[in-house]
Amino acid sequence: MAGKNFHNKNNVDEEVVVRVKLPRNKEVIGIIEQRLGGNKMFVECLDGKTRNCRVPGRLKRKLWLRPGDVVIIEPWELDNTKGDVLYKYRPNQVEWLKKNGYLKTEKEEF
Repeated sequence: MAGKNFHNKNNVDEEVVVRVKLPRNKEVIGIIEQRLGGNKMFVECLDGKTRNCRVPGRLKRKLWLRPGDVVIIEPWELDNTKGDVLYKYRPNQVEWLKKNGYLKTEKEEF
């Protein structure tokens, strides 16, 4: 049995980008390279470093992350090779970031 709003959700158009969260202060945009299990993963950041990042407990059940997802991370103050994932961009927000120059369109290979 379907609820009263079941049929309304099938006709949803693509989301309009209203406001895209940009990194502040020490935050960096990164792309998830590899999941390590649990709440840890390798993230390649736009500052050129690859960091071992974790998802804080308050976001663990809300944030489903896969390799290739674009995220905002905050590097740790004591160990710059580690960090915390703060936010995951949606696909339409990633397109906006690419269009406005915040994110490179193609990953440069060596």
